[in-house]
Amino acid sequence: MRIYIDTSVIGGCFDPEFSPWSNRLFREFIEGKKFAVISDQTLKELEEAPFQVRDLIKSVPLPCIEMIELNEEASLLARRYIQEGVVTRKHLVDAQHIAIATIHRVELIASWNFKEMVNVFKIRQYNAVNLKLGYSMIDIRSPKELVYER
Repeated sequence: MRIYIDTSVIGGCFDPEFSPWSNRLFREFIEGKKFAVISDQTLKELEEAPFQVRDLIKSVPLPCIEMIELNEEASLLARRYIQEGVVTRKHLVDAQHIAIATIHRVELIASWNFKEMVNVFKIRQYNAVNLKLGYSMIDIRSPKELVYER
């Protein structure tokens, strides 16, 4: 299973509230049970993060991680989310994450952003735009919903 992760999931590994699930998801990436998908946008956001957060992504073996990019098609789709009122311009980066994952046909997005991403009403709006434009639906979940129970 390919899972697009945003910076909140990576930073969540160091946040007491989110670390149990973010760290478990990272272990599953490292063990090859799931495949992490990151974008150039994620890496760009990580440039501002503390060293330990920036470096965490390097713990995932290369065969278990995929790099995708914000291309022109994804940029247009992100702008369309804004035009359709799914998010405001202030949340362009969130729209870009959704668009990148959609364009690259990633099965799931993992995030701790409950306001603009992991929100049933927003997910429906993103998917309405996707379907209107001929793209597949996207599923967005918190890491808590994506890890195997032991």
